[in-house]
Amino acid sequence: MPIQTIRAQRLYRQIADQLLVLIRQGEFPPGTLLPPERDLAQQLGVSRASVREALIALEVVGQVEVRVGHGVLVLERHEEVGSSVMSAARRQEGWALDPEFASEIELDLDQEIPPFSLLQARRYLEPETAALAALNASDEELAAMRAAYARNVEDNRHGGRNQAGDRLLHIRIAEASGNAAYAMTIKHLLGHQYGKMFRRLQELFMETDMPRQSQDDHERILAAIESRDPDAARKAMEVHMDHVLRVFFDA
Repeated sequence: MPIQTIRAQRLYRQIADQLLVLIRQGEFPPGTLLPPERDLAQQLGVSRASVREALIALEVVGQVEVRVGHGVLVLERHEEVGSSVMSAARRQEGWALDPEFASEIELDLDQEIPPFSLLQARRYLEPETAALAALNASDEELAAMRAAYARNVEDNRHGGRNQAGDRLLHIRIAEASGNAAYAMTIKHLLGHQYGKMFRRLQELFMETDMPRQSQDDHERILAAIESRDPDAARKAMEVHMDHVLRVFFDA
C-alpha cells in the first residue's frame, strides 16, 4: 500500500492528511474500511495513539465514521474538507472555554505569572521537551533552533536584556518535541515580554556573566539534541534551569 513513513512532529495532522490524500485517490473508496489501527501504525512507523488521533480528526471533519469494534468506515467525499484536515477543522468548531466553567475559572492569559512560578514550571516541563526534541526534531526544526541560538549569541554581543533569542530557542525546542501541549504551554510562558516583576528581578539579582553562562548551557542542550541523545538533552536542560533558579532564588 502506498503509505509513507511519517516524521514525528505534529504526527496526527500528517497521518490524517496522508490518509485523506489516499481516500481522495481512491485507495480507500467510500463504503470501505480503513486498515486496522495496528496495521496503520506499523506501516506508518508511528504509535497507535497517533493513528487514533488522526482517525478522530478525520471523523470530526466528516470524512470517516469510527465504529468501535467494527472499524473505520470511509464516507462520501466532503468538498469542504479540502486537502487539509486541520484547515477544515478550524472552519468548524473552535476550542473554546466550556460555558459550564465561565463563572468558575478565571483565565487571564495576559496576566504576568510570578517569576518563581514561571521558572519552576519550566524546570519541570522543559527537560522533557528537550528529550523529545532529540528524538523527534526534523532537519528544518534543527535549523530553526540553530537560528534562534545565533540570535541568542547576537543579543548577548549587544547586551540586550529582553533575551528574545534565548526565549525563542526554548520555544523552538518545545515546537520540535512533537507534543502540541508542551509547545503551546512554552509558547505562552515565553512568548510574552518579561513582566515588571521579572525585569526587576533581573536588575537586582542577575549575575553579570549570566547571559554568557546561559548561552553556553544552550550550546550543550542544542548539541545533545543534534546528536539525537534524549538523556543528554534532558540532563543539559535540567542543569540549565537549575542554574537559572539558583541565580534568582538560590533554589
